[in-house]
Amino acid sequence: MDVDFVSTVAVVVADPPRARGLFIDALGLPLAGEGDGYYRSESIRGCNHLGLWPLSQAAEACFGMPKWPAERIVFELESAEAVAEAGAELERAGYELLHGARTEPWGQTVARLLSDDGLIVGVSYIPAFHT
Repeated sequence: MDVDFVSTVAVVVADPPRARGLFIDALGLPLAGEGDGYYRSESIRGCNHLGLWPLSQAAEACFGMPKWPAERIVFELESAEAVAEAGAELERAGYELLHGARTEPWGQTVARLLSDDGLIVGVSYIPAFHT
C-alpha cells in the first residue's frame, strides 16, 4: 500500500452547535454547512477535507438509525460515579489523567487523558444520552 495523503478527516461530534463554536468561532476554521448538518472545508492548508460529522448522521451511516446504538461503546459510562471510578482505574493502570472526573457546565461528567499518540481520550457520562 502506498498512501499519498490523508484525503478526509471528519470529527464525529455529539453536539454540533458546540463543536461549530470551537472549530469555527474559536479556532476560526473556514467550515461551511447548514443547520445541524455536516460542516466542512476543503480550503485549510495541509488538509484536503475537514468535516464536523454529527453523531446522528454517523449512526445513520453506520447502523441505519439516527441514534448511536447503546451497545456500541463511545467511552460513555453509566453514571457520573462510574466516570470517577474509571479515572482511578486508568491511573492504577499507569495512565496520567489530564484531569479527574469533573462535571462540565453543559452537564457532562468527564475524565480525560492524553494517549501516547497525542489524542485526548475522554470517558464520560452525559445525562441526555441516557434518557
